[in-house]
Amino acid sequence: MRRMQILNNSISAHALLLLLVGVAVLSTSHAQDLMERLRERMVRTQIENRGIKAPAVLKAMRKVERHRFVPESYASRSYGDHPLPIGEGQTISQPYIVALMTEVLNLKESDKVLEIGTGSGYQAAILGELCDSIYTIEIVEVLGKRAANLLDTLGYENIEVKVGDGYKGWPEHAPFDAIIVTCSPTQIPQPLQDQLAEGGRMVIPVGKRDAQELVLLTKQEGKLQQNHIIPVRFVPMVDSTGATY
Repeated sequence: MRRMQILNNSISAHALLLLLVGVAVLSTSHAQDLMERLRERMVRTQIENRGIKAPAVLKAMRKVERHRFVPESYASRSYGDHPLPIGEGQTISQPYIVALMTEVLNLKESDKVLEIGTGSGYQAAILGELCDSIYTIEIVEVLGKRAANLLDTLGYENIEVKVGDGYKGWPEHAPFDAIIVTCSPTQIPQPLQDQLAEGGRMVIPVGKRDAQELVLLTKQEGKLQQNHIIPVRFVPMVDSTGATY
């Protein structure tokens, strides 16, 4: 009788464990489904409805899980129409701005792209869905290392992260077919102009904190042609001492 009771208890404990595991799996699956629905709504309402049309960009925005790139406490807000803090006084950009900056570069799969301002790594992941070679620089060490670890975990073998001063670019890998800058200098950095390939494109916010303009630069016969896109507000570009450029 005692053996039967022990056996019954063992079965009950095993069944309870299976039940708890099943609940956890269902809960995880439900959370994944919810995030996927929120991401789809983000693309439809915030991006497609505002005129972003490039199929490859829309596909990347649907695939990359933005909630993975924000602190857990902000995950429920990760698909909203706004930037979010990621620590160290930095933010992850509004989804529409990420899509817009990506689309205007008119990227090809074979393009070599330089990103200045890795931040959370989200923009780099979007670029990594589109192009073979992405080089991204972050001046805040803790953010750079965190982004590098996350991008590695997510399997982005085509993205290389460097902790350093983005103003100086990455001359070892220049020239670049495209450059995207996610922080705002008051003037376009000369090293980035020099590292842009002939026919290359650079999208960059330029100006002081309360008066910035997103511009697209195209290098033709060694000269930069400039087109204004929209007014924006980005964190300023800084050097290793925290002074703004």
